[in-house]
Amino acid sequence: MPELDHDGDVWILHLGEDENRFNPDWMAAVSDAFDEVASKPEPRALVTHASGKVWSNGLDLDWLGQNQDQVQPFVDQVHGLLAKFLAAPMPTVAAIQGHCFAAGAMLALAHDWRVMRADRGFFCLPEVDINIPFTHGMDALIRCKLVPATAVDAMTTGRRYGGHDALAAGIVTEAVDEQDVVPRAIERVGPLANKDATTLGTIKQRMWADVVTRLEQADQGF
Repeated sequence: MPELDHDGDVWILHLGEDENRFNPDWMAAVSDAFDEVASKPEPRALVTHASGKVWSNGLDLDWLGQNQDQVQPFVDQVHGLLAKFLAAPMPTVAAIQGHCFAAGAMLALAHDWRVMRADRGFFCLPEVDINIPFTHGMDALIRCKLVPATAVDAMTTGRRYGGHDALAAGIVTEAVDEQDVVPRAIERVGPLANKDATTLGTIKQRMWADVVTRLEQADQGF
């Protein structure tokens, strides 16, 4: 389950060591950890990372298949988590050491910046190949963070982007060696930790207002 640590003013949220799939318990734990960081005294910033081959493989489809009567509350919880990161009242960086797929890729996009391992791991939105259309909120999130040409390729082909390709496409901010992923994320966000939380949060809420509104709309099924 997710755990928190810190390096000076930078809080480090460790998503886990497995596939870090979105199910109610995992999402609640990530949300609680986020809220804990948001309640810390300023200055503060957030780096999100994981261990092993996967940063996050997206929705827990096994859980979803066994809980068809909970689809709408599940989608609402996913949207709530994405909206929370998108409008975070602190600087955020996703430190992507491994595969970053589907809703996991959307969570990475909800961060301010992304540092990805260059030589292994893929960023991928495979929904077109697994027959799960993007909700209106997910569509809005992806398209607000990717340039149109990249959004078309990523959303309609299921293309897998390695670190260098993701950097060239503007999906990630940096592509670095494995051992540098977390340190570079900390270096990027640490100097920004002293930004006033109220001001920064307001800027993000206004910047992404249309997307947050979409994510917060009820009754968005797949």
